[in-house]
Amino acid sequence: MRKILPVTIIIILVVFCSWFYWKYYYTYSDGNRTGLLQKFSHKGNMFKTYEGELVLSGISGNNMSPISSEKFFFSVDNDAVAKQLMNYEGQKVVLHYQQMNGRLFWRGDTEYMVDSVRMVGQ
Repeated sequence: MRKILPVTIIIILVVFCSWFYWKYYYTYSDGNRTGLLQKFSHKGNMFKTYEGELVLSGISGNNMSPISSEKFFFSVDNDAVAKQLMNYEGQKVVLHYQQMNGRLFWRGDTEYMVDSVRMVGQ
């Protein structure tokens, strides 16, 4: 019994840590999204997180304003990327994101974590 208990605890701990990594840090998918950076803010009560909103235009009008659009909500946990996004607000940008299986409240409100940004045409 003395040998079984420590081995069981180690196995349970390894399984829990593996599940935690898979749920909150494993990248389920990654890719790029292009659109108009409509909103970017630093918000939260106890844990401040960077949250953004990108308008993905489907059909554009005469002056290139979106007629039919979809919104892409994302989070940022890197201060350097957040500063770039604050400067690009109102501009058309390309975001590279990683989609996680779940979210942690201190990392952001969404499963989509943006890790780089560039303006369209750069």
